[in-house]
Amino acid sequence: MLKSFHVKIAAAHFVTIILWASAFPGIRAALTAYSPEYISLLRLLVGSLALIFAACIKRIRLPERKDIPVILLLGFLGFSVYQTALNYGEQTVSAGAASLLVSTTPIFAAILALLFFREKFGIWGWMGSFISFCGVAFIALSDSAGKFSFNAGVILILIASLSESIYFVFQNTYLKKYGFFAFTIYTIWAGTLFMLIFSPGLGEAIINAPVDATMAVVYLGLFPTVIPYFTLAYITSKTGASEATSSLYLTPVFAFLIAWIWLDEIPHFFAIAGGIITLTGVFISNMKKKVGLEVSQTSVKKM
Repeated sequence: MLKSFHVKIAAAHFVTIILWASAFPGIRAALTAYSPEYISLLRLLVGSLALIFAACIKRIRLPERKDIPVILLLGFLGFSVYQTALNYGEQTVSAGAASLLVSTTPIFAAILALLFFREKFGIWGWMGSFISFCGVAFIALSDSAGKFSFNAGVILILIASLSESIYFVFQNTYLKKYGFFAFTIYTIWAGTLFMLIFSPGLGEAIINAPVDATMAVVYLGLFPTVIPYFTLAYITSKTGASEATSSLYLTPVFAFLIAWIWLDEIPHFFAIAGGIITLTGVFISNMKKKVGLEVSQTSVKKM
């Protein structure tokens, strides 16, 4: 029985990491035919439709009216802004490098938690942050050919990471009230609502896009946007949030591998060096800190 339990947990970890890692090359594949905002809109529409069925099966109750403004704001930041900024950033940043940049989200979240909730950050946190952003600078100043030149797409991906960190830091009260599963559904629906402003022309874009690009967006909506939340909720319910997110730092490794297989993207030296520095900093910043649910989940949305 114990062996079966560990196998299920390991399988859930594997599915979560692989699907989130695959989101980064999936976005690059979709960008060959879709604009960044259309990718976000279509991805969220597909995910939202799938979650309607999940919500009906689980009999998720609607949120209280007084909480709707905050849910809308967090959904806008955590999904609309995050995905759109990431999509724009990946126009000039490789899938693997983008996944490394997004891995700085826990540091942004820890700093926000310090500023707004006075959570301790400590010397390890500041040291790790400095190291991580040195790694980010390596990635930012190297282009796809491995030469030094400023890449503005890095700034957009860091904006995506910041918006995502705000989402995670300020969701704690609502996670306790509604639960991880229900609250995530609410915010995905909220993010989709804001993206509807880009709906004019989406039908024409779908008609004109090649099938493989459209299937990439559908894949993003059904798999990285939906399934990992179920697997992560399962791990969290069995082992706790800290254990559930402990292996997610492996996401960039698999993102590089999947991008290599799917897109034939071969990482250059500066991306690898910057990635190692960035992940080392993230690890150090969390080494002496027990992370609460609102912060420990900040590495969760690698889509």
